[in-house]
Amino acid sequence: MTDEPTLDVLRPDAGLPFVIGGRLGRRPSRASLISWAIIAAVVAGPVRGLYLGTGSSMEEGFMLVFPKRMLAGDIPNVDFLHLYGPGALQTLMGWYRVFGYTLGSERTFGLLQHLGIITAVYSLTRAWGHRLGVVSAITVTLVVLTPIGLSALAWEGAVGLSLWSVVFAVRAMHTDGRRRWTAAALAGGFAGYALSFRPDLVLALGLAYGAVLVLSRHTPILPPVAIGAVAGALPMWVHLAIAGIGPSWTGMVTDPVFALRPGRELPRPPSFDKVDGALQAVVEGPADAPWWRLPALSANHQLFLWFFLVIGVALGVAATVIVLIRRSGRTPPRVALLIGALLGLGMLPQALQRPDSTHLAWGSCVSFALVPAVVVELLGVWRPRIAGWRTVAIAAGVTATMLFIVAPFYTYRSYLLYSRISIGNKPGGFEVARGERSFYFGNTALQGASQAAIDQLDAQSTPGERLLVGPADLSRTIYSDVVFYYLFPDLIPATYFIEMDPGLADKQGSRLAADVESADWLILTNFWTGWYEPNSSSVFGSDAPNQVVANQFCLVGNFDNALVLLYRRCAGGDGVSPAGLGIGADRRASLDHELVLQAQR
Repeated sequence: MTDEPTLDVLRPDAGLPFVIGGRLGRRPSRASLISWAIIAAVVAGPVRGLYLGTGSSMEEGFMLVFPKRMLAGDIPNVDFLHLYGPGALQTLMGWYRVFGYTLGSERTFGLLQHLGIITAVYSLTRAWGHRLGVVSAITVTLVVLTPIGLSALAWEGAVGLSLWSVVFAVRAMHTDGRRRWTAAALAGGFAGYALSFRPDLVLALGLAYGAVLVLSRHTPILPPVAIGAVAGALPMWVHLAIAGIGPSWTGMVTDPVFALRPGRELPRPPSFDKVDGALQAVVEGPADAPWWRLPALSANHQLFLWFFLVIGVALGVAATVIVLIRRSGRTPPRVALLIGALLGLGMLPQALQRPDSTHLAWGSCVSFALVPAVVVELLGVWRPRIAGWRTVAIAAGVTATMLFIVAPFYTYRSYLLYSRISIGNKPGGFEVARGERSFYFGNTALQGASQAAIDQLDAQSTPGERLLVGPADLSRTIYSDVVFYYLFPDLIPATYFIEMDPGLADKQGSRLAADVESADWLILTNFWTGWYEPNSSSVFGSDAPNQVVANQFCLVGNFDNALVLLYRRCAGGDGVSPAGLGIGADRRASLDHELVLQAQR
């Protein structure tokens, strides 16, 4: 790298973007107001549809249920399985206290997490001007806003916090005095808080802050960053003190990295001739795929090509900015681009470990958002006569075309789907409800069977009784419809495995059988009986929980040909065997394809 002194402190100026030293508090310019208005309009398009859209009954369900269990005194990694950091759950505890324990409240929190990503991307790329900031913000909106709806998952929150950490780190490098110290401390605080949400972002933040330390080695940034990081990680320190290091290590490292991976990983690269992920196959089924009449590759071909594009973009953005700095010198925008690019590069494992559309989007959102800035930088070197709005227009065209060719189903089509729901052109999810609590399933069969089971359990259960929710065949815990716990907060979850995963709940010797034995009620579903993926999730585990169901529970409700089964602990005598209800090989074969296509989008 060159020794040009272009990292010297930039004096505050009304025209400087915030990320490279501009002051806060000044009156927004007309260009700034227009930029924010455009971004807000793009984000607003699908928002109503996202509030009404189908939810993921396990992932969104546990972000509703886990904080509520913590408010009741339960501890993650001790009283229930949780594979991520405690920060998101602790934050949601406070959120639910203030704004209520409802689906709308949870999805509003999820929307704010998305807005954290979008606004941070705009603030970072604002170093190239308002126009390019808007292009990058719209790009990241298309990539992250719709893959899993507004579920308040920890990943989105962690990425938003990490991006804001980068924004303040770059700002600290271009200010001085008290403003530098404050920006550096906030950068560290956001980084520590992000790691309390998702500890696996340590690689991404490590790469980004490695560049920060190298580029700012002559400025006193490290102490305030370290102080901020320790303070920002407070949720993790609290959790370690309460749960203990052993259970925390097992829950956040051993289980997700070693025990879970064989049952969740997908082929790398994705199969060219078919969709590998069971959930992705649901969306792309002939009866369920959203409208798209424009020319496009098939879904499986898009995933195959997108996989390679994700790798190429992450590596290419980082490599390009390094070469630019070495050959043409450092500038404040290139410093911002380098640190952001390394953050995106460090997120690549998230895309590679399970390359379905959601994880590809999650792992590439930062890198893709920086593509317009890379194009503008390259045009400045290769075609310096092209300047101003024309460079931004070319950058926007390149990015838009790239997404349209490689991944239109997972960007434009999803955005269009939820925008149509927003304006009433298409119905949203199919609502089930109990009192003031509701949720949206993917079709009328799931809605009808679930609502009937909810109504019967509501009529017959007593507050304080214990409920266990799982798949009809508990020897194959591929998924769990956790949302039923949310609809029955007056019943106590009877299992450590509120979230159920292959290789954990169904492994030989797990505590699931004992948990089933402790329950008063069981809701077992065949929503996922047809789940098939080329991994170990297809292997049947311990049959002990099924034997407990057969010997100690009586069937009190069979809804829509065993789509939902409601069991109650028998007062005396034997229960009804799951095999007697067709949950054996014949039942599995008959439902293998049909149910996975009609399951939730």
